[in-house]
Amino acid sequence: MKYIFILGYFCFIVSCLYSQDWEKKKHQMILTLKEYGIKDAKILKTMEMVPRHKFVPEPYKIYAYEDTPLPIGYNQTISQPFIVAYMTELLELKPKDKVLEIGTGSGYQAAILSLLAKEVYTIEIIPELCNQAKQKLKQLNYKNITVICGDGYKGLPQKAPFDKIILTAAPEKIPETLLKQLNNNGILIAPVGKENEIQYLYKIHKKENQIIQSKLIPVRFVPMIRK
Repeated sequence: MKYIFILGYFCFIVSCLYSQDWEKKKHQMILTLKEYGIKDAKILKTMEMVPRHKFVPEPYKIYAYEDTPLPIGYNQTISQPFIVAYMTELLELKPKDKVLEIGTGSGYQAAILSLLAKEVYTIEIIPELCNQAKQKLKQLNYKNITVICGDGYKGLPQKAPFDKIILTAAPEKIPETLLKQLNNNGILIAPVGKENEIQYLYKIHKKENQIIQSKLIPVRFVPMIRK
């Protein structure tokens, strides 16, 4: 009984040390985001609240708070923190927004969105990643996220229109289907371009049913897959 107590106490101490280490790394990540120009205090606070290391596979956890994309299996990645923060900032989220994400991946971006919007619907075409994200988000108690296994090119017409839409994989051209599901005065953020070529991040603003398109920074994303 004595040895069990000592072992339990040792595990508790190790857990506390790891927790403190994650907090230090997370704090450094926030400082880096500020240096790179992320100014929105709500987004910085949200990035600090969401435990990125819990969305990263075990071999890469040590790099969870570095500003780099990381593999999550099935030839997919979790985006670097700056890109997550930058794209989230571009969405101009409001507390009552209904958001559609195409490309759930690990579920990390959806977790960020969920703390800034009312409802988040996220679609993942790879069944294994879809189920993993469902389990992870449920385990971490994110209650306003609905994960759908399916083809993101189709969007989610039964829940449209959406105030904001974000793509975390790159199509060669923004699907017309998604533009139709964007609410009037809504915003869509997407990387666009061919795989292994220069891609660009675009901001689409639908105003009075007119599409206003802005070409932003060069990026590199995995291709958007369709069935």
